Amino acid sequence: MDREQEDVQFLGFFGIFKESLKIIFSWKRIFTQITLSLILPLSFIFLAHIQVSHLLFIKILKNEYALYYTREGTKNYANLSDTLSAEWAAFWLFKVFYFTFLLVLSLLSTSAAVYTVACIYTAKEIAFRKVMSVVPRVWKRLIVTFLWSFALVLVYNFVSAALFYPWARYYGLNGGTGIAIFIALVILYLIGFIYISIVWHLASVISVLENSYGIKAMIKSRRLIKGKMGAAVAIFFTVAACFVGVELLFENFVVASSVSGRNMGISIPVGIVCLFLLCTVFLFGLVVQTVIYFVCKSYHHESIDKSSLADHLEVYLGEYVPLKARDVQLGEVHV
Repeated sequence: MDREQEDVQFLGFFGIFKESLKIIFSWKRIFTQITLSLILPLSFIFLAHIQVSHLLFIKILKNEYALYYTREGTKNYANLSDTLSAEWAAFWLFKVFYFTFLLVLSLLSTSAAVYTVACIYTAKEIAFRKVMSVVPRVWKRLIVTFLWSFALVLVYNFVSAALFYPWARYYGLNGGTGIAIFIALVILYLIGFIYISIVWHLASVISVLENSYGIKAMIKSRRLIKGKMGAAVAIFFTVAACFVGVELLFENFVVASSVSGRNMGISIPVGIVCLFLLCTVFLFGLVVQTVIYFVCKSYHHESIDKSSLADHLEVYLGEYVPLKARDVQLGEVHV
C-alpha cells in the first residue's frame, strides 16, 4: 500500500477493491505461496465436504425410505435400523472433523494474509518462511475472537427464534399479514447477521495487529466500522455472491453428475475450475478485510506509526509481539 494514510480514508467500494487487487498482483509470489500452502487445502476441504455430505445424505435417505416400507420386528428391519444408526454416526462424525479442519485452516489463512498485508503496508521485508513462523503464534488469538463471535451468533439466533415463535404460533404463512410479518422478520434477521459477520471479520484483523482480541476486538471493530459500513456491506455482498456462485456451480455440475452419472466428462474440469475460483475468492476476501481495517483507521483519523507496526510484526525471542493500542492510536490526525 503505497498511498498516504490521509488518502486511504477516501477509498470507497471500488477503491478498496482496486487497492486489494493491486496488493495481490504486486506481491504475487508471496500470496501464491500462502494460497498453495493454506488456502488451497481450505478450498479443497470445503468442496470435498459438499460432495461427501451429499453422497452420505443420499444414502441415508434411501435407507430411511426402505426402512419406512419394511415391516417392524423383521430381521431386515433390524439390519436397516442398525445401518442407519451407523450412517448417521458417520455423517455427524464427518461433520465434526470437517468443521475442525475448516476452522483451523481458515484461522491460519487469516493470520497469514493479515500479517502479509501489514508487512506490505509498512514496506517491511517479507518472506514466506517468516510468515509461516509467525502464523502459528497469531492464530490462537483469532480462536478467542472466533469463540466470542460464535457465542454472539448463538445468542442472536436464540433471540431471533424467540421473535419468530409468536409469528409461527399466531400467523404462519396464512394470509397477507402473516407473509408480510415473515418477510419483515427475515429482513431484520439478515441485517443483524450481516452486521455481526462484518464486525467479526474486522475484529479478526484487529486481533492480529493489535493487543485487543476476543470481546475487546469485537467492540473496537464495531466502533471502527462506523462511517464505512456502506462500503463494507457492499464488499461483503460481492464476496458472498462470488462464494455462493462457486458453490452452486460445483453442486450443479460436479455433485449432480456424481449422483446421476451424467456429464461425468465435465465434472472433473469444472471441479478444478471451482477449486481455483474458490481459492481466489478466499484470498481476495482475506486481503480486502485487512485493507478495510486500514481504511477505517484512516477514516477515524487514527494514525498508524509504520515503524512501530513494523517492530511489533517481528518475531522477538520466538514470541509474536502484537501491536499495542498506543502504537496504533498515537492520537488523532486533524485534517
